[in-house]
Amino acid sequence: MALKVELKPHERIIIGTVVIRADDQRTRLFIEGEAPILREKDILTHRTADTPAKRIYLAVQLMYLDQDVAKHHEIYFTLVREFLEAVPSSAPAISELNNRILNGDLYKALKAAKKLITYESELLAHVLRGQRLREDSPSGTNQPT
Repeated sequence: MALKVELKPHERIIIGTVVIRADDQRTRLFIEGEAPILREKDILTHRTADTPAKRIYLAVQLMYLDQDVAKHHEIYFTLVREFLEAVPSSAPAISELNNRILNGDLYKALKAAKKLITYESELLAHVLRGQRLREDSPSGTNQPT
């Protein structure tokens, strides 16, 4: 059974190592066979991988698209080690991601890496909220007596 993919005008999709772009109209593709497939909304580039979790996602994305874990193994584990040092609470998410990779389920590993990006975003938002609260709170000299 073929996978049906509908692309919006000018939307891109990667199938294997090929980037396909729709023309000015909505486009429907029927994909038969086995190949890694990523829609544009799930693709990161070196430029858009601008946080540690996104760089981990990019490493997993390259593993998935190349279908070669070993080729990206060293950079992946360097990124993961640095992330775990900075965010020890991410250990369960990293463990899930590692297990997906070890089991050869790279598409699900990408989904696990997306969860890591979400977790990172939530942590950063929490830190920023805390900073704003401290900035907005009265200083010790302005408190009523």
